[in-house]
Amino acid sequence: MGLMLENSSHRLLEKGMPHHDAPSKDPKARIQILKNAGELKIPMTTGILVGIGENEREIIDSLFTIKKLHEQFQNIQEVILQNFEPKQDTRMKDHPSTPQQYFKRIVAMARIILPEMNIQIPPNLSPTNYNDFLDVGINDWGGISPITVDYVNPEFAWPQINTLENKCAEQSFELKARFPVYPKFIKMINPNLKEKIEKLSDNENYVRREFWR
Repeated sequence: MGLMLENSSHRLLEKGMPHHDAPSKDPKARIQILKNAGELKIPMTTGILVGIGENEREIIDSLFTIKKLHEQFQNIQEVILQNFEPKQDTRMKDHPSTPQQYFKRIVAMARIILPEMNIQIPPNLSPTNYNDFLDVGINDWGGISPITVDYVNPEFAWPQINTLENKCAEQSFELKARFPVYPKFIKMINPNLKEKIEKLSDNENYVRREFWR
């Protein structure tokens, strides 16, 4: 399952800030849901949204909040760092996109704070330079598809798998396909589902290459 923390700061709930009048964005509520998932031993994806008006101290606090949750429950399988892109018909349509240098700095900071965790950025939201983020600490691209659009950000096309694989190889990384549950967390899922995964997985619990290439 997945639930973005977005940010741990209550300041962002104030009037004029991005989470004002949005009770579902209250970090207390989101942290409690992540705790509930931890108690139930549900593998969880979470993350932060970068460039919405936060400051770096709030980013650091958010990352340490995630770190603390994982240390307590050992169920955070992935941390998404998503750069903000404005959307029409929203209150933040005139808010600027996240500056790429700032975003890279945040990704590097996340890798320092979360040295052993899986860190993802959406490659389609940094279409001209997503491979640069391999140098600052990511190890995952999230879900990309040659068939469907990004339903959250349909205006940003997915990169082609061949292109993504080549970009990884150029920097001495190997592109692999994984299941929605990361390899080390497959042990936490229902045995009936685990049996189906085993039919498709290799000896490292990644998707066997013949099923995606």
